[in-house]
Amino acid sequence: MLKLENIHAGYGPTTILQNVSLEVKEGEIVTIVGANGAGKTTTLRTIAGLIKPRQGSISFCGEDITRLRGDQVVDRGITLIPEGRQLFGDMTVRENLLIGAFRAAARPNHERRLDEVLSIFPRVRERLDQAAASLSGGEQQMVAIARGMMAQPKILMFDEPSLGLAPIVVSQVFDIVRQIAGTGTTVLIVEQNVYTTLKVADRGYVLENGQIVLEGQSEALLNDDHIRQAYLGI
Repeated sequence: MLKLENIHAGYGPTTILQNVSLEVKEGEIVTIVGANGAGKTTTLRTIAGLIKPRQGSISFCGEDITRLRGDQVVDRGITLIPEGRQLFGDMTVRENLLIGAFRAAARPNHERRLDEVLSIFPRVRERLDQAAASLSGGEQQMVAIARGMMAQPKILMFDEPSLGLAPIVVSQVFDIVRQIAGTGTTVLIVEQNVYTTLKVADRGYVLENGQIVLEGQSEALLNDDHIRQAYLGI
């Protein structure tokens, strides 16, 4: 479904990603894990069309999207839920959600889609008329996920969804990730929370210093000595 081949990318003169290749198949939950600064966010931003790769190619559903703009990538069905949520704080929750339906394919059905999304997020339904800034961090994360789902994506990408959240809220977020995958939406997550993410994902890639150093089924990665020592403290 989504395939990166030999991607090199970065900011200005600095190269962050070096020869990154990975694949996400339809219906999977795939994670990219690694330490802060490993290049995880850069990978998602490159897929989303916000950074242009210096080398390599990106294909989605058989189409080369390497040079597409961000809005064109969204139109193809790829939605990024950014780190830090990035909601419009002065706008209501409802207004934030409807902004998510700007994708052409999502506009005609936005009211029906809103009902579908809110069925997964009953707490968000209760907050529809409140300003987004008035919500707790966990509630804002739920709104950010719901906004991403409003675009009716084929693949939903999460950038550090657990960042800054209490453990009980983190558990809720990953339960919702499972629910989203259960609806048929493919999921790609980048996370520092290695154990929790690998418990949810089907497969994973380990990114270190801008390079993929390990890949495999999540269970195998959880039992890998390097993962256990470097990321799980075992």
